[in-house]
Amino acid sequence: MTNFRTLVRRAACLALASGLAVVAPGAAMALDTVAVGSQYDTTHVYMSPDDVDAFVQSFTATFGGQSTKQGVADVTPTPSSTTTQLVQTPVGTVSLFGFKTPIPYPFGAERNGYLVADMDAAVAAARAAGADVIVQTFPDPIGRDAVVQWPGGVNMQLYWHTAKPAYAPFQTVPENRVYVSPDRASAFVQSFVTFSHGKVVSDESNAAGVEIGRPSTTYRRVRIESNFGRMQVIVTDGHLPWPYGRETTGYEVSDLAATLAKATAAHVKVLVAPFASEGRNSAIVEFPGAYIAEIHASAGR
Repeated sequence: MTNFRTLVRRAACLALASGLAVVAPGAAMALDTVAVGSQYDTTHVYMSPDDVDAFVQSFTATFGGQSTKQGVADVTPTPSSTTTQLVQTPVGTVSLFGFKTPIPYPFGAERNGYLVADMDAAVAAARAAGADVIVQTFPDPIGRDAVVQWPGGVNMQLYWHTAKPAYAPFQTVPENRVYVSPDRASAFVQSFVTFSHGKVVSDESNAAGVEIGRPSTTYRRVRIESNFGRMQVIVTDGHLPWPYGRETTGYEVSDLAATLAKATAAHVKVLVAPFASEGRNSAIVEFPGAYIAEIHASAGR
């Protein structure tokens, strides 16, 4: 583990010294990564236990797939109780929590969980890349977890399973949608790319404002890909109309109109009607339990 950590620290120092926000394609994959695969990236969704069943039915009716059997467990390092299940679809997975007790701080603020091959190495790599470890490593019923915070205040959970899971790859890889300020955007991008050994596939300084509900403006949009999956970094001044900024995941589908028809039949609210921008047709919806998500398809679908 010493060699791995040393390499990570050297990479982080070189990246920070250069001040570059964009990594040349392929260059970021030179070092081993602690990522296991994008199919193990789960969006963390918290809601009232009373809404859990309705959410599962609606989410799977919209995207397909199924849920694991619901259990009740303590998934935090301090005493708590929640229903817990994994809702797996071809376009994204949700870790669903229906807390029966008050939610211990800072849980509920983390946007997603990443499966890592080695928890100690992952935590060391996150620290070396500039993250704060805001919840130190702790055991859960099936492995170990930690929560980290990236520059810009972006919280994510890292997790490791005692018994290695085996999930089928996604048909389309979901997109983490991260909103950050101009003050911390470049630091966030550099830090996460260093940790993930990913690459910036595009950095558009004048993306169309219609994508954030402000059609008369532009904004900076950064797209990142790594073995953890896809990420879209949305850099704004925070003057966002509702519900922009509330969606944490974007789901790619083959036919947006057909997916929205399934969604509305399953009691999903369309909050932002479909619109076209730069090769995509997109919409924002709200599932039972107040889970807000973006859905998109390639233009023409």
